[in-house]
Amino acid sequence: MAINNATQFNSGSVGTSTGTTGTDVENYIAQETLPLAVRQLVAYQFGDPLRLLKGRGVTYTASRYERVPLPYTTLSEGVPPLGQTMPLQQVQATAQQWGDKITLTDVGDMTIKHDLFQKAIELCGMALAETLERNTYNNLLAGTQINTVNKRGSRFALQSGDVMNTVELNRAVGALRTLGSPRYNGDERSDMKLDAGAPGKASEDPRKAPHYVALVHPLVEQDLRANSTIITAWSYSDINRLYNNEIGEWAGVRFCASNMIPSFTGYAQLSGTGGSAGALATNTYYILVTGSDTQNQVESYLTQVSAGISVTGATGSISVTTPNVSGYTWNVYVGTTTTPTNLGVCASGPTVGPLAGQATQLPSNTAVIITNTGTAQTPPAPVATGLTVFPTFIMGKHGYGQVVLDDVKFTYLKTADKTDPLNQLRVVGWKIHYGTIILQNKFFMRVESTSAYAATFS
Repeated sequence: MAINNATQFNSGSVGTSTGTTGTDVENYIAQETLPLAVRQLVAYQFGDPLRLLKGRGVTYTASRYERVPLPYTTLSEGVPPLGQTMPLQQVQATAQQWGDKITLTDVGDMTIKHDLFQKAIELCGMALAETLERNTYNNLLAGTQINTVNKRGSRFALQSGDVMNTVELNRAVGALRTLGSPRYNGDERSDMKLDAGAPGKASEDPRKAPHYVALVHPLVEQDLRANSTIITAWSYSDINRLYNNEIGEWAGVRFCASNMIPSFTGYAQLSGTGGSAGALATNTYYILVTGSDTQNQVESYLTQVSAGISVTGATGSISVTTPNVSGYTWNVYVGTTTTPTNLGVCASGPTVGPLAGQATQLPSNTAVIITNTGTAQTPPAPVATGLTVFPTFIMGKHGYGQVVLDDVKFTYLKTADKTDPLNQLRVVGWKIHYGTIILQNKFFMRVESTSAYAATFS
């Protein structure tokens, strides 16, 4: 006979609430982890691949013999010309070692639902690629060919309506061609006669036409998309894309967008107070505070230079409180002019590494004391308060290179050793020894602008 056991175990009402049985509920954790924000990586690939031989130090030297001047007049009969020398130019770059690691514990490996070791491998791979991209932009910002929209003359002079437009692009292309910047897919031969392209020939492919490349921030991309001339051209070039994240072609320039292109925002000055807890000499000092976002570590938050701060030495100091803004660490520059080019010395800074003891990587909303001038370092150029400025890089071939001394190496440590005898740690790490070199400033430039879409940008 069938027996209904349901009532034998029901000491309460049939509608028992989860409040009394909540401890018996198993929390649900999704099998897949959530995706990360997408990074568009485009800059590293356009640098010339260069190799620094091992055993030759860490400095790479590139040489260029410049053209000789053309003769001014005709020869005189029987009289040899004075002749020319061969001008030699050299540029150098230092290969540096970059790397990082993620450390896991055996307990986490055993108790966490997801495969932490595999996730650590994925995250290290992302960090490597993004470091190379970030470093490339940092080096390109040292280029000397700089234009500002509407000929403002400086980054600080830019105004809210100075957005990228066709005039600026034409000006940039005209300047590069005037300077003789070689284009991609062309301009490398001594015989510059181009094949007109008979029917069926490969030269009909628009992707093989000589061109420059522009790297633009996504908000600058939207400024260009608001331009009817450009958007019409881009609509026809969509099928001819050549590069990753290419968004279109116009006037012999192929545009690639990247959200790793840095931007710079201006903020009000911070005031400092003179004290007697350091080693500053008697003088009037100025401080500049910049913020580096904690993800990409780029100085993008730029305060205005302070008013003069009177300090009485020889035990002078300056006190300042870093901004109360999350997501940033802070750098304090100090000098005796309104353009400080030295980090301050500060006990609140790093305790190890090449910037130990300097006023850098300081936490938010923290009172710090600058006790002296420290390492020479130039902060980013200032931006007017309330504005965000975006650089656009327009380049030909051979403007810069990526010098590799030692290729990327990944380490995956999962076994015990003398420092970890009980095998409690798992470590995933990466390193590369390389540097970016500017080969020829004339072959690339940057154009700085504001954006109509930057009002809510953060």
